[in-house]
Amino acid sequence: MGLLNVPSSKNRHSRQLRILDVVTAVLFGGVLIFFLLVFTKLGDSWADSGRRTLMRSDPRQRWKMISEILVGRRVPEIDVCPADMVDHLPCEDPRISSQLSRDMNYYRERHCPPREDTPLCLIPPPDGYQIPVQWPESLHKIWHDNMPYNKIADRKGHQGWMKEEGPYFVFPGGGTMFPGGAYPYIEKLKQYIPIAGGTLRTALDMGCGVASFGGYMLQENILTLSFAPRDSHKAQIQFALERGIPAFVAMLGTRVLPFPAYSFDLVHCSRCLIPFTAYSSAYFLEVDRLLRPGGFLVISGPPVQWPKQDREWSDLQAVARTLCYDLIAVDGNTAIWKKPVSASCLLNQNEFGIEFCDESDDPNVAWYTKLRKCVTRASSVAGTYAIGAIPKWPERLMTAPSRGSVIKLGSKMFEEDNRRWTRKIAYYKNSLNIKLGTPSIRNVMDMNAFFGGFAAALASDPVWVMNVVPPHKPSSLDIIFDRGLIGVYHDWCEPFSTYPRTYDLIHVSSIGSLGGDSESRANRCNLVDLMVEIDRILRPDGTVIIRDAPPVILKVDRIARAMRWRSSIHKSEAEPYGMEKILVATKTWLKNPL
Repeated sequence: MGLLNVPSSKNRHSRQLRILDVVTAVLFGGVLIFFLLVFTKLGDSWADSGRRTLMRSDPRQRWKMISEILVGRRVPEIDVCPADMVDHLPCEDPRISSQLSRDMNYYRERHCPPREDTPLCLIPPPDGYQIPVQWPESLHKIWHDNMPYNKIADRKGHQGWMKEEGPYFVFPGGGTMFPGGAYPYIEKLKQYIPIAGGTLRTALDMGCGVASFGGYMLQENILTLSFAPRDSHKAQIQFALERGIPAFVAMLGTRVLPFPAYSFDLVHCSRCLIPFTAYSSAYFLEVDRLLRPGGFLVISGPPVQWPKQDREWSDLQAVARTLCYDLIAVDGNTAIWKKPVSASCLLNQNEFGIEFCDESDDPNVAWYTKLRKCVTRASSVAGTYAIGAIPKWPERLMTAPSRGSVIKLGSKMFEEDNRRWTRKIAYYKNSLNIKLGTPSIRNVMDMNAFFGGFAAALASDPVWVMNVVPPHKPSSLDIIFDRGLIGVYHDWCEPFSTYPRTYDLIHVSSIGSLGGDSESRANRCNLVDLMVEIDRILRPDGTVIIRDAPPVILKVDRIARAMRWRSSIHKSEAEPYGMEKILVATKTWLKNPL
């Protein structure tokens, strides 16, 4: 008889131990992962990554959400974005720009992701965020925790840019080329430029740092629009806006800047490091396009009398002479030129090969327009717009600009627009209890500005207004600049070039028209994405005023509820004859997702 092959008790015991080891290891690993997910930032990171992947992975889910918001039986709430998106700029995203060419700083320009790749979510404020310090105190200090980035303070504090003091960042008013402060620097410029008296009103500050120059020019009634790219300093434009100074994110690279021709009375560069004579002098020619005849160009820092940059300084002077600019003064490392008042000037023989632009070229076209390497012809811009020909500030605000003649019945429409907005602003303040004219509101945007009548009616209030003219609308931005106001071209089917929580109040008339095609009348983008973008650039407790036909306002109100805004619908000041309704909403506070 054969023997049964029975495992020994020793083997069974060994196998049980191995199984017990595996179970123990699995349990220990599970506990470790649990603690990592719950009690460390790694868990937050994984969760954020998962949320973002979920938001982007399925466009069908995105469109389903949009449809439910617009026409569903119930209004679903839009999710809060991951915590690492608190300062998200969709069109200036380093994850996109790092993959692009660095030639002519192409990678620092606007590059917007496809709409289906944009998360449909609401950006929360950072931990510790507070309502911004009110103007004019904000010119000198802001809350540190609203943008807790110490890089500029650490690197530029010795030059008077900014420094940390207790719960604040404070701004002594200095800059790299004026470490003693913007005020004495501006006093120096007054020796050569008519800064006081209203002759100059609009200015452009290129590569502005934290915009102290623009902030202190406001004391001279000069409205300066400052710009800089999103670069290694990270938050310089964000600091400027938190201070209540007009600014936006931009880069002078392969495209023209989003302004019409002859917009600015003064163009300023303080160590902006723009290579004005490179690329066939394209950057100097862009400055010439933007500078009003009779206007002033100020360049402080390299290459002006700068060590080891004799050739660059010589070339800069030669290009300016080629365009008949008058070199008024060279004061240390600061050079000041005056542009000729007469028609466009260009020396027939020049070493740079510069020529006039074709007569068919419209220099006011400036939305995703390739950088021009030619001189703008004054004859291609209708009207009288030179310094000395237009009225001084503040008279120019209510004077119909001659460039308005290109719009049919432009002068009559201009005057009626002014009267209409005077009534509307009074209604906003007195009947709708909007806090315009109080320290609560400083940074304001008009998303569909036309002639700038909304901003003009607020001229006596302590606000500045970014007037936006969509490029598919009638071209009226030149009129806005001739009035002594500021603004940009922008297509609202794309995100705006600014940081989250930029504006205290956002105003829009005919919001339903902003995503349409003027020729086909088809919608190029949807209201939900547009409203989510408004939410991104509006600060918590900020105010939104939207005017449109009743059916559009009802849609907007549904979206407002999906974004957790507190909203109410009102009749217009023109009732019972008007066909508009007005939605007034307040952005509520969002918490970072756990």
